[in-house]
Amino acid sequence: MKKKYNWSVLIGAAFLMASSAIGPGFLTQTAVFTEQLGASFAFVILLSIILDAVAQLNIWRIIAVADKPAQDIANKVFPGLGYFLSFLVFLGGLAFNIGNIAGAGLGLNVLFGISVGQGAVISAILAIGIFIYKEAGKAMDAFAKTMGLLKIILALFIAYISNPPLAEAAIRSVNPTHFSFTAVLTIVGGTVGGYITFSGAHRLLDARQTGIENLPAVNRGALSAIGLASLMRLLLFIAALGVVSTGAHLDPANPAASVFKLASGQFGYKVFGLVIWAAGISSVVGSAYTSISFIKSFHPLILKYNREIIIVFILVSCFIFILIGKPIKILLAVGAINGLILPIALGVMLIAAYRSKIISTYKQPLWLTLAGAGVVAIMIWMGYGTIMQMLHP
Repeated sequence: MKKKYNWSVLIGAAFLMASSAIGPGFLTQTAVFTEQLGASFAFVILLSIILDAVAQLNIWRIIAVADKPAQDIANKVFPGLGYFLSFLVFLGGLAFNIGNIAGAGLGLNVLFGISVGQGAVISAILAIGIFIYKEAGKAMDAFAKTMGLLKIILALFIAYISNPPLAEAAIRSVNPTHFSFTAVLTIVGGTVGGYITFSGAHRLLDARQTGIENLPAVNRGALSAIGLASLMRLLLFIAALGVVSTGAHLDPANPAASVFKLASGQFGYKVFGLVIWAAGISSVVGSAYTSISFIKSFHPLILKYNREIIIVFILVSCFIFILIGKPIKILLAVGAINGLILPIALGVMLIAAYRSKIISTYKQPLWLTLAGAGVVAIMIWMGYGTIMQMLHP
């Protein structure tokens, strides 16, 4: 019997994935790499959009057809592999969460002038409160969506008034003069790495929007999510390019916020503080919840004390950030870390696509498999290049 598409769920899954991607790290990475690479960052963005779309299409389709979460699929590919994948995603989620708390701390630093560390502690306490009180969570959800819309409008406004060299950006998108392995790895990892791509796919599982008959809708959901995240990336890039092309230098303590300050003064700076705080604190809750969901199968006690473990997860993330400091370095590192996890996760899904005990009679399109294998190879190559750059700067 043909299933009826639930478009609200599909759109919700797309927004869940996109909002997971557009966190503080996303904003900071875009500003930093625009300053480093200039108009040539357009090539990195274009390449990352293609890699993101291929990875997400493969992962969402295979999870939808298998009608199982990623860790269960991995365990069917090879016993114990699901636990290993869960562990990697959990570690990647912890890295993301440290970055999210750092971003929320930066936001309160911009808004109220308190230290980033104090802002991180206050944000962690608020995130725990939001998680405990469900009504507060609904209010926060509405607030985060409002801030997301404001973020796009503000980025569009800054992109317009910063008068960027659009013709040069268009040329450099296919003919770059600068390139960075780290930039590609970080941008792809920050968009579809770690838990992010699974957040939307697992949302479809929960809503029972699965099966071969639903694949056209799954495709639209996956591509819509990449489209939303990519639109925001392009707007931020154009805004930052307009600022740095005048010869202005971004503040290394908070490069993304300084793009808005240099373009629209104190008002834009303060509004951006609110936006990056909202992105940070909403991502703290989402990242913690999704990361813990990947290790529920480790032990019955994890399922029993799910809420308490999530609270500990947030507190540990905050403690590690306070211990390490360096919020901007953390926000850049988390994308790279999750970029290293992506080829493993995608590789497991591609193997699963050819196991009939997992996908039954489904036939994965050959072009999609080959493109997915290409993404795995490219991400391994980029990861190797990034490690070499770190060892021999």
